[in-house]
Amino acid sequence: MVIPRSRLAFVYGLVAFLALLATWHQNLHYFGGGAAAPGGAFVAFWKDTFANPAAASITLDIGLFVLAAAIWMVLEARRLGMPYVWLYIVGGFLIAISVTFPLFMLMRERRLATLGQVQPAITGADAVGLLLVAVPAVVLSVWSLFA
Repeated sequence: MVIPRSRLAFVYGLVAFLALLATWHQNLHYFGGGAAAPGGAFVAFWKDTFANPAAASITLDIGLFVLAAAIWMVLEARRLGMPYVWLYIVGGFLIAISVTFPLFMLMRERRLATLGQVQPAITGADAVGLLLVAVPAVVLSVWSLFA
């Protein structure tokens, strides 16, 4: 099954939008809800990301993912002639990598379409695997907006 690049770009856009809603809902709740001491909110936030082994594990996991993703994004942007790659990376730290990485992927799909690159096909097993990843991620993200 071949997924058209325009549809894939749309999916990346939806992921970025959901990520923006979910992460910033939590950020605003944290910073506006009195969870952090005034003046030291930024420091308190980062300390809280290591509040227990589970939080530290996820923080380190995401941090090391950002490193690998940043390397790949720079190399891929240079290969495809995509400008402003560092805006996506810096934005990942200021907004959320779960927002800016899908935006980079959206722009990458648009660039590949412009270059006439053929989208590779995925198998039925690939589609099932992606659904098994997508459903819990989307459900948890939406649930977090109302929890």
